[in-house]
Amino acid sequence: MTRTARFALDPAFTVGTVDPRLFGSFVEHLGRCVYTGIFEPDHPTADEAGLRQDVLELVRELGVTAIRYPGGNFVSGYKWEDSVGPAEERPRRLDLAWRTTESNRFGLSEYIAFLKKVGPQAEPMMAVNLGTRGVAEAIELQEYANHPAGTELSDRRIAHGDKDPFGIRLWCLGNEMDGPWQTGHKTAEEYGRLAAETARAMRQIDKHVELVACGSSGQGMDTFAEWEAKVLQETYDLVDYISLHAYYEEHDGDRDSFLASAVDMESFIENVVATCDHVGARLKSKKKINLSFDEWNVWYMSRTDAEVSALDWPQAPRLLEDVYSVTDAVVFGSLLIALLRHADRVTVACLAQLVNVIAPIMTEPGGPAWRQTTFFPFAAASRYGRGEVLDVRVSGPTYDTKRHGTADLLHATAVRAEDGTVTVFAVNRSQTESVPLEVALHGMQLGEVVEHSVLADADPDARNTLADPERVAPHAGTGTTLEDGTLKATLEPLSWNVIRLG
Repeated sequence: MTRTARFALDPAFTVGTVDPRLFGSFVEHLGRCVYTGIFEPDHPTADEAGLRQDVLELVRELGVTAIRYPGGNFVSGYKWEDSVGPAEERPRRLDLAWRTTESNRFGLSEYIAFLKKVGPQAEPMMAVNLGTRGVAEAIELQEYANHPAGTELSDRRIAHGDKDPFGIRLWCLGNEMDGPWQTGHKTAEEYGRLAAETARAMRQIDKHVELVACGSSGQGMDTFAEWEAKVLQETYDLVDYISLHAYYEEHDGDRDSFLASAVDMESFIENVVATCDHVGARLKSKKKINLSFDEWNVWYMSRTDAEVSALDWPQAPRLLEDVYSVTDAVVFGSLLIALLRHADRVTVACLAQLVNVIAPIMTEPGGPAWRQTTFFPFAAASRYGRGEVLDVRVSGPTYDTKRHGTADLLHATAVRAEDGTVTVFAVNRSQTESVPLEVALHGMQLGEVVEHSVLADADPDARNTLADPERVAPHAGTGTTLEDGTLKATLEPLSWNVIRLG
């Protein structure tokens, strides 16, 4: 029997307050994320704007907040002017990033309208093109989007049917500019200078904008840490965030390492924080740069190059449509735990992406929409992961992995809501054994287990598909108790758990 995993919770020991933007997502003009994803005018559920209402309902249920747009790699060839004005007059363009053709039928105004229909929690997070464009185009887009009226660009927006400004506060200064794959790829010095010039100009229009500088596209990049240091040397006083991107997949059947992917994510976060604070110390600044983990997910990237290279400029092809298993969802849940465990510095995060493309929501053109396995951990975390993250330090069983060294079998965090209720999020990484859990509760008036929800399955490769869209769903845990200030539970093998205490 695996020995018991233990930790203590005390409201006096916290990590930080969860920013709602931690539950953001990402819509890129890639594959079917937009077309036949959120936007399909001929669909039976489409509203007057062409938005699929079945998808809108699932997006609301998912609980996403900030939604990053329009890319991604796509943004480095993006001409924002193509995406505004009468839809029938918008030009078709080649998208070099994904070897597809972009119709621009869905553009800036449609994106803002989509956010409004998702709900007031859905905030725009707009990326500007610093790959093939620069300062002038960025501030022109900002003026078109945000200036009330009385200038050529703001009046053009009004003439296009949008009287009210879009009110975009959160802006990404380009995308993955450290990556050689990026159209307009730059060195850290080149990008840092351009990002600084763009930030200064955007702040001349509105000093209250929030700006995200491009960090590394992964901890494994040859330029990692040096990139952040050089970029922040130029931009430290001008930006609010630096970005992180990370994707994880199972390699060569090494499931034990895959289940410990969050070890790498936490290391990535901590190393970027250290780099940011080193630059701040060198500049003698009291300012803290926060982190925008604005692309993260499980993504089987090893398949992507062959998929993309086979394309011959189609429009909205089926691309990057990973179908997620229970195992993928457990890893995904562990990545959410990693983000929450660093909520003091990770204050923006975007699940990439929202629909069809490595997404928690799938659709069939003209047909249904359904939840992937990864939908359930995100929806639960967004709903119950609001408040103060409590400091969780696990004592318990470990196991060895090839890629990440020794890892805890239990990966966990806990969030205390304003009303005093506590939610424990926990993953058991063991493929074969249950893990007994004991949590000592100090200084909290908690008397009952409100719910113990478990995502696990006898078949760890089970998936939700068009043919069987409800094959996988969370079920109730059994035997979970709260007595004399101690929570006791048994976590099923290879499981994501949500334990709510009231």
